[in-house]
Amino acid sequence: MLQYFFNHNGICNMRLNTLLSAAAALTLAGCATCASYDADDPVVGNWGLRLHYGSMDAGHMILSRDADGRPQALVLWRWASPELQKNVVFDGNRFSFDHNWGFKVEGEVDGMTMKGRAVNAGKVVTAFEGWRNPPVCGGISTKDAVLGDPVDLLADGLDGWKLMDEKAKNGWSVRESDGVKVLSNSLGLKPDGSWAGGGANLMTRRADFYDFNLEYDVRVPKGSNSGVYLRGRYEIQVVDSYGKKVDCHNMAAYYGRVAPSVAAEKKPGEWQHVSVTLYKRHLTVVLNGTTIIDDAPVTGVTGGAIDANEFVPGPIYLQGDHSDADYRNMILRPVIR
Repeated sequence: MLQYFFNHNGICNMRLNTLLSAAAALTLAGCATCASYDADDPVVGNWGLRLHYGSMDAGHMILSRDADGRPQALVLWRWASPELQKNVVFDGNRFSFDHNWGFKVEGEVDGMTMKGRAVNAGKVVTAFEGWRNPPVCGGISTKDAVLGDPVDLLADGLDGWKLMDEKAKNGWSVRESDGVKVLSNSLGLKPDGSWAGGGANLMTRRADFYDFNLEYDVRVPKGSNSGVYLRGRYEIQVVDSYGKKVDCHNMAAYYGRVAPSVAAEKKPGEWQHVSVTLYKRHLTVVLNGTTIIDDAPVTGVTGGAIDANEFVPGPIYLQGDHSDADYRNMILRPVIR
């Protein structure tokens, strides 16, 4: 389980070190203490953030101390992957760090809530607020999930989906192939051979999904990059990573947080099967018949999340702004207990 927390830190190919000894307790604490915090070290915790940029304003941070008591900040700021930040300072209920993207973050904690700001060259880039998430409880297995009746997410074609940005280029279409509906994003290539990008993300009209098993077939061309977002907040990576070293950005990874345990992806252009179970803040992923993530703690949202509210239902959303991908046989089975 500690290995999952380490992969969560976005340092996907290194081994465990003393970084984990204190911080792992935040992730795997017992349920009895899920709402508690240390009044003597009040900033330490797992925090959801609203960043107030107007769009893509979800954020997340884990503030912790390493085995030597040094403060650390593992931060997701809108996009990309969680990263450890520099010059982290805890001072009572206040904290600050230099973000890797060139601005300074500072804030203060009041029990279960947080307020802060990002500052660049003396000017406030954005203010933000945060809330303390309970630690992920240990002893959970996705195998215990009892599933309900299947929901075919492609049964109604595009009528069951909607664009997340009506102004973006719509590359999505549905066609039938051998009697099976195939949902495709087709953006094409630039003259230099790179992906055109700039397409629209797509989400289910239904937004009442919480814990579930989701199965789908996916096919990507060479060099393609997309993603499937569970509840609109946790990206399961869709990418051509065939032949690459195992990494938390490879096919079917919990993007930027948990790497596959083994490489099980197929060559580009081949259909691949993914089965994902999200259950009580734990995640299991089976890729092409191989379990590549097994009961990993779900410790935070991923870049591009619709928001950082992890305890409410949400949609399934498909990343459409990077490059092409095809989907078929997309079946969701809700957890009923």
